[in-house]
Amino acid sequence: MTDSVGIIGAGRLGQAMARTALRAGRRVVIANSRGPESLASVVSELGDGVSAGTVDESAAADIVVIAVPWDHVPAAVQGLNWNGQIVIDATNDWAADDLNGRTSSELVADLVAGVRVVKAANTLGAEVLGSDPQEAGGRRVIFVSGDDAGAKADVVALFGDAGSPRSTSATSQQAARCSRSTTRSQGST
Repeated sequence: MTDSVGIIGAGRLGQAMARTALRAGRRVVIANSRGPESLASVVSELGDGVSAGTVDESAAADIVVIAVPWDHVPAAVQGLNWNGQIVIDATNDWAADDLNGRTSSELVADLVAGVRVVKAANTLGAEVLGSDPQEAGGRRVIFVSGDDAGAKADVVALFGDAGSPRSTSATSQQAARCSRSTTRSQGST
């Protein structure tokens, strides 16, 4: 089991992922671009098990979540030392005209060389993602894609330990084909 989750970005998505990791029994280090001092109220609200850290400290966790707006990703991860961690790419490139036929996670992987990238937590709004996954008797499904089976299994375990009993897993290329197909069909209606 991966024991720690680092979160780069302390907005709604970052806080939702912190709640998820806490439900899963993981230690959380949350960071933003303004430094740990600016996160006192966030850490207080999230409670025990969460600490404010620098972006470098968050990036040293077993699993690191990128939870910043798409256009801030390069600056958020620039200069960080990666050592085989799992990086959850929770971002969405809403314009997608800057991808040049690649997936957004392929671009993220170029920025965080030396890690195993898993796309997850990008299909639900932050409020839903951070809430009880079995609320009102429901069962939330988390979509996970990536090319490293072990990394995907660790991410599925994180969400499973947090109470999301169902995950759908795909390789990056399968997910890209599905996404492109969905985009084409949405454009033709």
